Amino acid sequence: MKNNIRLSSSAFLGIAAVAILSLGFTIGRMTGEITPQSIDGAAEILGLEFSPAEKDSMISRLNTQRSNLGELRETSLQNSVSPALIFNPLPKGFTPDQDQKEWDWGLAQSIPLPEREADIAYLPVHDLAVLIKTGKISSERLTQIYLDRIKTYSDTLQCLITLMEDSALAKARDMDAELKSGKYRGPLHGIPYGIKDLLAVKGTKTTWGAAPYKDQEIDETAMVVRKLDEAGGVLVGKFTLGALAMGDVWYGGVTKNPWNLSQGSSGSSAGSASAVSAGLVPFAIGTETLGSIVSPSTRNGVTGLRPTYGRVSKAGAMALSWSMDKIGPISRSSLDNAIVLAAINGPDPQDPSTIAAAFNYSAEKDVKSLRVGYFEPFFDRRKDKNDQAVLDLLRNQGIELHPVKLENKIDATPIVMMLMAEGAAAFDELTRMGWDDELVAQHRNAWPNLFRAARFISAVDYVNMARQRSLLIEEVHEVMKDYDVIVTPTFGDPQLQITNLTGHPALCLPNGFNESGSPTSITLLANLFDEEKLILLGELIQNNSDWQSKRPPLFDQ
Repeated sequence: MKNNIRLSSSAFLGIAAVAILSLGFTIGRMTGEITPQSIDGAAEILGLEFSPAEKDSMISRLNTQRSNLGELRETSLQNSVSPALIFNPLPKGFTPDQDQKEWDWGLAQSIPLPEREADIAYLPVHDLAVLIKTGKISSERLTQIYLDRIKTYSDTLQCLITLMEDSALAKARDMDAELKSGKYRGPLHGIPYGIKDLLAVKGTKTTWGAAPYKDQEIDETAMVVRKLDEAGGVLVGKFTLGALAMGDVWYGGVTKNPWNLSQGSSGSSAGSASAVSAGLVPFAIGTETLGSIVSPSTRNGVTGLRPTYGRVSKAGAMALSWSMDKIGPISRSSLDNAIVLAAINGPDPQDPSTIAAAFNYSAEKDVKSLRVGYFEPFFDRRKDKNDQAVLDLLRNQGIELHPVKLENKIDATPIVMMLMAEGAAAFDELTRMGWDDELVAQHRNAWPNLFRAARFISAVDYVNMARQRSLLIEEVHEVMKDYDVIVTPTFGDPQLQITNLTGHPALCLPNGFNESGSPTSITLLANLFDEEKLILLGELIQNNSDWQSKRPPLFDQ
């Protein structure tokens, strides 16, 4: 830690470090004598109290632990090194279905090619797939349309970090050649897309949106990108994220909301959501730890899918919270997200937190067979007309809605400190070496301050948070297990925080605009690894509304 923010007692810092041994906590050089008085200072921060005899007995052990910490820090850890303790979101006795069946996307046999390039750019993936397969547009032409739009609009939106024009066009030509030879990889064959710039791609910068890493190159390609490449996807660019996966402020500026250029796009999947909204790509990959797909999807009026924790490999992705990070698609429709999820789903030996589970979407499944609940108290408290419109739509389509209450004895709010502790560990050297001064955001709720404060979370309390999280998983499972999908307001209630901790999947859909003209959203929740049910109900909503088809006027040209 930097000298100008060092607390007055170096001994006090030493004992605070000991309190967080398992998290690798360190603040500067640990020098000075450990005394009963320094123990009192550390104990006060941790909410503890020790007798004089207890403090005297501890001193020898604390000196030993401090020495051990010094040895521990001699080993530099890359962000990619995960802890030996692996989070598992599965409730007791719960086993995901592993019988993978053939997908039935229900795609059209043929669709007309729009005349305007803007209309082509705003087509969903499932329509673009038909155009490419039937030869009405080449991947090369489609890729060039998106590259041109990125060049035209990305500076306005401040949403792009790296344009990958040469490699994208080369891949597009390869996909066209394969199609002419009779090889078709599936609905992502020749489809351009973008990624959040916390996913490594060999030969490119991977900046994590943060100045200390703006020239960083990682000599690997993220598993998600490799899977999309195998599926025929054409990577056109790496989009911005709020620095180290928070918000929409990055080292180059603030990523903009295409619906309102005076407003940030929210985050942290800021550039991914902004680019999809502005028609710069048909889909992009985002990540979520505590709302980073859901929030920008809402702000930018696009459709975001947060998969079940463990469904998608995080290998090659920046780690913020090993037990909460999730990777998923942002696109124009529920079905598009399903097509992308099918490509990136699956266990990976390089990511021990992945869990084998089938993803069996079929357009032939009767959506009315789903048992659908809704968190009635949340709707009643908000009294939001856009949220109510979704419930009305579902009832008009013959869906019976069952009122449900999300009542849990375990308070999720303190457990979120696990994220803070893991983030502080993931960026240990950033704080110790003083590099956090280079981050743009320096307010009290920005990462530099949160990482510093998190070092005073004790290892004992971290473990007990994890134990309470186990109880929370069981409580939420008891609520969810009797329903296929639960409809909920996206914000204003604790479900977003709770379901990110429990690892449940969520589909965030546009559902209109508020009084100021900004997009709003509704969220669908499902049991672990039941994303196909989210997609079915999301498709019903989107096939009977036009919320998702709205375009920000400045970019519809």
